[in-house]
Amino acid sequence: MTFADTYGPWALVAGASDGVGAAFATGLAERGVNVVLLARRQDVLDEVAAGIASRTSAQTRTLAIDLAQPGAAAAIAEGTGDLEIGFLVYCAGADPDFKPFLAGPLAAAEAMVQRNCMVPMQLCHHFAPAMVARARGGIVIFGSGAGLAGGPNMVAYGASKAFDMVFAEALWAELHDKGVDVLGLILGKTDTPALRRLEHSRGQIDSPDDVPPGAAAVDDVIGEAFENLSNGPTWIVGEDLRAATQMMGSLTRNQLVRLMAQASAAAMGADRPE
Repeated sequence: MTFADTYGPWALVAGASDGVGAAFATGLAERGVNVVLLARRQDVLDEVAAGIASRTSAQTRTLAIDLAQPGAAAAIAEGTGDLEIGFLVYCAGADPDFKPFLAGPLAAAEAMVQRNCMVPMQLCHHFAPAMVARARGGIVIFGSGAGLAGGPNMVAYGASKAFDMVFAEALWAELHDKGVDVLGLILGKTDTPALRRLEHSRGQIDSPDDVPPGAAAVDDVIGEAFENLSNGPTWIVGEDLRAATQMMGSLTRNQLVRLMAQASAAAMGADRPE
């Protein structure tokens, strides 16, 4: 079967407004799969849809929905009720702040959990039964190296990404022998617009047009993702992050947390903790 036969006729990409989400949506369209583009900003979604239309013959549909709001999953289900969704990609939920847990409102952490944990779980529960019935389909949930161990300035974010990783692994264990590919994709530092804005705001790069030092290219990340859709449950993206996770295997959990604290301090330009 072709890629579209296996994963089509429609895919839903959450977080499709820019960065890895938009690139993943474009990659799906180039492989013959129609794409539902989901994010908060309608104008940006329209731009992504126009780009896909100019490069491929795939159909698109846009859904401007705030995934941090209650009822988001129900609205998505309603907006796709007439489509056969054979592929679900969840790459929403970056943390634009990188600041201490107590420095922000509790509502921000609650919104992070809603967006990164509740909604992907709800969407998988909604869309996966039909995939199982057809004995084909795919689910990709984007994780982060921040979810590998606890660290400061990303308390709720790191915890939510740990949830995503284990959730994808457990879902793979239940669905991979039913014809549904499930992949937890663990990303390290990636050259996205959100990262550029964050590092520019903190004076780490001179312009939001600059590439953050050490950041992986989006095309490389997406390339690895498509190459490893059937290599679940977890795929660590990039040689550097794969090497780091191997090193982490030799450390205790306490040592890992201290290492994450040192890395966070270095990122903030602060003195390293004792």
